[in-house]
Amino acid sequence: MTRTISQLDHADPMIREGLGRTVLAPRPYGRTHDGLLSRLGPQLFSSMPRRDQRTKGMAYIRGLLEAKGRKSIRNIAALFGGDATEQSLHHFIVNSTWDWAPVRRALAQHVERVAQPQAYVVQPLIIRKAGETSVGVERRFVPELGQVVNAQQAAGVWAATPDWSSPLNWRLQLSGRWLTDRHQRSQACIPDTEAPESMGQCSVTAYQELIKKCHLPVRPVVMDVRETDVAAVVGRLRAADTPMLLRIDGALRLTVEEPAFPRRGVSMTAQQIMSAVWHVRQACGKASSPSPVVTIRVALSSAAGRRERSDSTLLLMGVAKHGHWPAELWLTDLTSLSVGELLRLAALAHRVERDLTEVADRVGIRDFSGRSFAGWHRHATLASVAHAIVMMSDRTER
Repeated sequence: MTRTISQLDHADPMIREGLGRTVLAPRPYGRTHDGLLSRLGPQLFSSMPRRDQRTKGMAYIRGLLEAKGRKSIRNIAALFGGDATEQSLHHFIVNSTWDWAPVRRALAQHVERVAQPQAYVVQPLIIRKAGETSVGVERRFVPELGQVVNAQQAAGVWAATPDWSSPLNWRLQLSGRWLTDRHQRSQACIPDTEAPESMGQCSVTAYQELIKKCHLPVRPVVMDVRETDVAAVVGRLRAADTPMLLRIDGALRLTVEEPAFPRRGVSMTAQQIMSAVWHVRQACGKASSPSPVVTIRVALSSAAGRRERSDSTLLLMGVAKHGHWPAELWLTDLTSLSVGELLRLAALAHRVERDLTEVADRVGIRDFSGRSFAGWHRHATLASVAHAIVMMSDRTER
């Protein structure tokens, strides 16, 4: 049953004014969510030039928080009206003129103030698709799934603390196939400034965009680089004076710099180094089983097996879990931190994985079904706002 605006005295006045003369009353949701959205909305949407855009932004976020099932534009519109509302919201996301960058900047600066993150975690996002027209979609092998899937892939940059994380910036990974096909590029309205990137390049750029465009302080970046060019990632982060903690694969070749290590200066895989450390400790009678954590000074090895630059000393950290050694391998330039501090930073990656599943997916981060580059980014931006509202509500209620 629909109701006229005059009957919706309890509804947000911005929603009542902006979505037409006849609307479907939204189902009630948490008062904390409602209060946060009412307070944050004007701040986050202040860059939108028109009042109707700000109104639709508020409505869209309400829909992401409240709509049942998939957070499609159709399902969101069903909370407020019929076909006319769906068309209005579709235009707002896909064809409108508002820029998502200032909204992300306002969100990032707000999160920085209220959460004081310890690090930024770069988290890949796989978005499965049935067709071939969504921007950036193609068949790709996903190691976590162990199979080839038809999907988009993006890098998300999350502000993270031990009990809280929130995405602040997103970047779609676009291959040369998408950017050299003029028809595909035109159909998806991909800007001329976009260039082909590997996932490693995409991830580092997403982080650097966040820091530069949102005027945020440099904090450590935590990132899984097992499927990337590690030397290239380290080089770009070093060039930007960015402290790093990187999850690496056991096959990565490194040169040990530890003076007491018997094979100092020899290029070995990270797995071989950690196995050798265990055997040395056993020979010295220090351990009958692997220690929970071991660190050793290393440098990246070049393709020829030689040590790289003289100032490139890093720390390799091996972590044992459930009797497996090493269960995780990490590479960092944060050589002044204690093992405990490094482990707490590494744990932030698991915090983000959890919040992606439990919150971001619930507010529809993967649910945009349109074709356009701008539409995807606008949806991802508003889904990030909805995610932040859920996380802040949970903190308030605790």
